[in-house]
Amino acid sequence: MNIPYHPPVKRSVEIAGHKTSISMEPLFWDMLRNAAEAEGVPINALVARIDEQRIKAPTPPGLASAIRVWLVASAAGQ
Repeated sequence: MNIPYHPPVKRSVEIAGHKTSISMEPLFWDMLRNAAEAEGVPINALVARIDEQRIKAPTPPGLASAIRVWLVASAAGQ
């Protein structure tokens, strides 16, 4: 298996009218784009939904971590 190792890439997203930067590996950016396309929503809308769920957690992780966990859990069908 050829795993595409790559350092994180920083991109800007907008959540509730506020821009923020998120650093994730390209693999996760691709997964996020695919998930948004599959749901028929913009990436910003999907990130906002993940952020809303994240801040309700008893010990909220950082946004990039929350996105990664959400993507892996979604891929695993959880």
